[in-house]
Amino acid sequence: MSLYDEDPVTFALRVGVVVLSLGSVVLGVRVAVSRRFPAAWVRLARLKPGDRSQPVRVGIAQAVIGASLLVQQAPFFISMPLPLGRTLFAVSLLLLLTAAAGAFSLLRR
Repeated sequence: MSLYDEDPVTFALRVGVVVLSLGSVVLGVRVAVSRRFPAAWVRLARLKPGDRSQPVRVGIAQAVIGASLLVQQAPFFISMPLPLGRTLFAVSLLLLLTAAAGAFSLLRR
């Protein structure tokens, strides 16, 4: 797993995923800290009043999803042995599943 084994298109896609996941982390932290959704989110996603009252939970989930994507891309940008890359992939999936289970358990219905 190294940068030299891939073609330029795959490398560009991986860089795009890293940039989007970094943006996701930054936006999620911003929403969680400010406790407000960006106006574009409210307009584009057509958030219901019940959804608008949970910006911290949504922001944290957004940040965790972005962090999980970053961890998944690490083995392709950092030279490491295959078992360590697979371990990082498993950790990122566990991080994503833990965040999903935590958000599901916090739902009050």
